[in-house]
Amino acid sequence: MLKKNHLLYLCICLTVFLVVCCSEKVVVNPLEKALASKDIRIKRVIDSLDQYEVQIRYTQIDRRKDSVLFTDFDFQVNPNHYFYPASTVKFPAAVTALEKLNEIDSLDRKTKFYIEGDSIESTFEKAIQEIFAVSDNEANNRLIEFLGFDELNLRIKRRRVNPIRISHRLSTSNADDVTTKPLVIYVNDSTTVSSKSIVSSYPVNLPMQKVLKGTGFYDEDSLYKEPFDFSLKNFYAIPAQHKLLKKIIFPNHFPEKERFNLSENQYAFLLKAMSDLPKVTGYDKTEYYDSYVKFFMYGDSKEPIPDYIKIYNKVGYAYGTLTDCAYIKDTKNKVDFMLSATILVNKDGVFNDNVYEYDEIGIPFLAQLGRELYNIELKRKR
Repeated sequence: MLKKNHLLYLCICLTVFLVVCCSEKVVVNPLEKALASKDIRIKRVIDSLDQYEVQIRYTQIDRRKDSVLFTDFDFQVNPNHYFYPASTVKFPAAVTALEKLNEIDSLDRKTKFYIEGDSIESTFEKAIQEIFAVSDNEANNRLIEFLGFDELNLRIKRRRVNPIRISHRLSTSNADDVTTKPLVIYVNDSTTVSSKSIVSSYPVNLPMQKVLKGTGFYDEDSLYKEPFDFSLKNFYAIPAQHKLLKKIIFPNHFPEKERFNLSENQYAFLLKAMSDLPKVTGYDKTEYYDSYVKFFMYGDSKEPIPDYIKIYNKVGYAYGTLTDCAYIKDTKNKVDFMLSATILVNKDGVFNDNVYEYDEIGIPFLAQLGRELYNIELKRKR
């Protein structure tokens, strides 16, 4: 009888063990789940990954009392695999310009100025608003003249945001000139002073993979049947983009020496500029619709973005490469997360021919990726 009871006891224990094991939830990587979507906008990219050079970092955000906890999930993130960052480099330019302004008593973001040889007056505030509202190239280039390349890179790297190398302006004839033009700065309504030119070091070739891309490129009207060389171009890896975003959104959760020297007022201004839609900044809402520079969740639609969704981000698109780095916050459902992703859409392998699949493949992929992760966040227990 004792033996039978002992055997029964063992059977019960085994049954309980199996039931517990089988009832344990299988931990699923949410990014893998999103990318396993059957939605054609996701599936056609995942089914042909080699040609798209996708890199993604997604961060879940949890809160425990006064602490903010980050859980990162990566897909093909490799800082040694080059992609062209395009206008995403305007984000570090805006941050470092504000930091430099904070260290000069005679200037602030409302100071009026123009670039020597140019007649367009601006302010640092206006330039930064234009950068985030519509990704204005000239606004970015004005900040480059204020900073110089060496100082910009140094300010970013000393806050442990790496890897990054900004070496040229955007869409201008003097893009590669390492010497900045002086700023003509208004002391008052009638008096101006000129800043000195800044001379930066010449860039060296980037020692990484995938700096040679495609099978050909156009230089003006001539087609060269060889890979396009990006080795002297700007470089701003996904880990660097994501880290800069974290440091701006959650500055107090990093050591003081890693935070940017910005005042509370500057942080508030920067966050507002990053999230303001073009119509808030004064742009025509028909031409510059809500999602004009918001790829995740809404990039493939011109419908208004709901008021309870705030997207703090910077996009880039050029040379067939689309990138977005965003903090997305739903105030109604109390959901927030971070997402950075890049994709190359250049099916013919030729650069500078203006034949890229932005609207057909790239933006729909990024928009649906944002929606898939947002829906996962809505169901996630915190």
